[in-house]
Amino acid sequence: MAGFNEQIIEEFRANGGKVGGFFAGSNLLLLHTIGAKSGEPRLHPLVYQPLGESYAVFGSKAGADSHPAWYHNLLANPRCRIEVGTETIDVLARVASDDERQPIWERQKQIAPGFADYESKTDRQIPVVILDPA
Repeated sequence: MAGFNEQIIEEFRANGGKVGGFFAGSNLLLLHTIGAKSGEPRLHPLVYQPLGESYAVFGSKAGADSHPAWYHNLLANPRCRIEVGTETIDVLARVASDDERQPIWERQKQIAPGFADYESKTDRQIPVVILDPA
């Protein structure tokens, strides 16, 4: 997966935030986190949904039964940075409340039906994380 992500990151940066292939036409950002255990910087390309000045990202992990590492990183270190297009933004991450999550999650499944497939593969609730400008 690391090699796959590295290619996406390289393409994202070379093309002002646009990528082709599987993610062509998707809203994609690069999330910079600090490892919850390692304390090392980490970088993750993620699909997002714009929410005014904020961004929603989804801990789908392709429907796996565990949350992605970046989710645990954000719980431990919610101050992080994102790259959107050619812009770099400091953000503060927070997990959406159940009431807040529901309409965002339903819209994401309409925008990108693959998220409904991910949801059907696991018994866990896929977290919606909101990234607010810091």
